[in-house]
Amino acid sequence: MSDKLAAAVDAVVQSVSRGPVSGEGRVPGVVAGVTDRDSDIYLGASGVRDLSSGAAMTTDSVFNIWSTTKAITGAACLQLVESGDLDLQAPAKEYAPALADVQVIEGFDADGQPVLRAPASDLTTHHLLTHTAGFGYDFFNETYLRLAQEHGQPSVATASRAALRTPLLFDPGTRWEYGSNIDWAGQVVEGITGKRLGEVCQERIFEPLGMTCSTFAPSEEMLARKVRHHQREEDGTLTPSDFAAPIEPEVDFGGHGLFSTVPDYLRFIRMWLNEGRNGAGEQVLSPASVDLGFRNQLPDHLRVTMLPGVIKALSNDAEFFPGLEKTWSYTFQYTQDPFPTGRPTGAIGWAGLANLYYWIDRDNGFGGYWATQILPFADGPAFTGFVDFETAAYDAVAKG
Repeated sequence: MSDKLAAAVDAVVQSVSRGPVSGEGRVPGVVAGVTDRDSDIYLGASGVRDLSSGAAMTTDSVFNIWSTTKAITGAACLQLVESGDLDLQAPAKEYAPALADVQVIEGFDADGQPVLRAPASDLTTHHLLTHTAGFGYDFFNETYLRLAQEHGQPSVATASRAALRTPLLFDPGTRWEYGSNIDWAGQVVEGITGKRLGEVCQERIFEPLGMTCSTFAPSEEMLARKVRHHQREEDGTLTPSDFAAPIEPEVDFGGHGLFSTVPDYLRFIRMWLNEGRNGAGEQVLSPASVDLGFRNQLPDHLRVTMLPGVIKALSNDAEFFPGLEKTWSYTFQYTQDPFPTGRPTGAIGWAGLANLYYWIDRDNGFGGYWATQILPFADGPAFTGFVDFETAAYDAVAKG
């Protein structure tokens, strides 16, 4: 089955980067992998890291992994729950004092100034990890976009402390809104440990899992292997872009700031498939914490919703298979209704801004990661390639 799966998914990986250099429907380059509980079943690459130089994509290429960072920060939080240092239901301001000053924005007055009020209740780390605290993103929310355009609110992509200081869009726990919540969860980790988030991840996650190329501040050697971002223009062509996360961030943003490789991320996926153990059998997360990742954490009246692309250069309207019910766990999208790819109820996964995607299926014992660096998010060719990749993997498992 492993050989058949590898052949099936490799056919997808090799096909997506073929075609005219700037033609519609092409992905400049991709690295993708599939792992079972024991090891990588498949790891492959196609295309180029940079259309302007023609440098070949390789399996050790380095990516801004954007929001696929979130699950790693979530794992760091769960470790602190295990140690008794973090109460997910306690006010998060107890760990990140800056949250004491956060207010809810109700709109703008006649002069265009924000109308703010105190939240009806304290937000908790549970709210942060489930995207129910009230924070948003300017590329998915018109109110945040107006704050950026009219009031100089920095983008989270700057990884600056000022970028964290945004108001809540609603009272904690009353809605689901995808946003900078897990950036703040990273601040909770820092407040508890007294260390930068990157140090915590290195000591407690990367080193135990053998993730040697994952960091918020990449070395020169890593930068030499970094994939360049490309912009999908309105006519479908691709243009090399200088958009990227900062390599010396003021703040380690737990929601999007990591640089990594596909082999490293597959090690992280494998830990979830192995009840929290690394390759040596040591517990990185407890089985109870792993269970929390494979369990819906939203109440019945809240569900994952479509992400409206309000900054078209950064994102299209985005949703995994509209019409299917999706919820949220700690800290993944939880598959409530099975996906047409073959992904069953109970599997988890998510995505990153530059069209990175992954899934983790504990019941079937495998998961996969698909990495590109293309904007806007929910790019047609990149997302379709991932869907074909996942479908090919599930088809091989079904036939095997």
